[in-house]
Amino acid sequence: MPFTVSSFAALIQSPGFTLWHYRTTDSRATVSAAGYFAPVAASLRPGDLLVLQASDALALLPIRVNAALGTGVTLDGAVGPLNTVRSVAQGFSVAQAAAAVVRSLVLAPLTAVVVAGASIPASASVTGPVASIVFTLRDPAGQVIPPVRTVSVAGGVASTSFPAPPIGTGYRIRVEDAADPAIFALSQSFTVGTDLMLLLQEDQARLLSEAGAVLKQ
Repeated sequence: MPFTVSSFAALIQSPGFTLWHYRTTDSRATVSAAGYFAPVAASLRPGDLLVLQASDALALLPIRVNAALGTGVTLDGAVGPLNTVRSVAQGFSVAQAAAAVVRSLVLAPLTAVVVAGASIPASASVTGPVASIVFTLRDPAGQVIPPVRTVSVAGGVASTSFPAPPIGTGYRIRVEDAADPAIFALSQSFTVGTDLMLLLQEDQARLLSEAGAVLKQ
């Protein structure tokens, strides 16, 4: 569902900082999408913090430029009601049992040059409660080159492979948490080059094939 202004409020305000609260039935991934907070973008300043109570997580998220949300910290994946108490003097208190959850993805190194027609192996090490991750092959402009691979994590590792794309440079592989795209890793760029199918040798001014046969015109 779209952003709801009535569910958005400032908890603490000062001349240079604001702590915001937003409660929604949307998932954290939906709220983290670009443009979700566009209706209140003018009020959000880089460096502010947002307490997000989504349908699947309670998180503390930093505000970046243009009202974009940073990765932040997931406080609890099983969210209960957020209890607040206000007095006539505008005192405020929050009580919430929370535990920090660390989640990270690390891509295994890739070769700098891939031969056209070969297969590109991709593997990632996973830390934290991540059930499955999504592998994508990206062109130099960052666009996805099908197919998209969704792989279950087993023993802290997930692996897949891609067919080599057309000959060119600037290709990358991106891996992200299937449940939270804000957690991702991006490989160094690599090149797809020509497959040299014929190996030539020289023997007394004659060219030989890899098998040693003399090449004739």
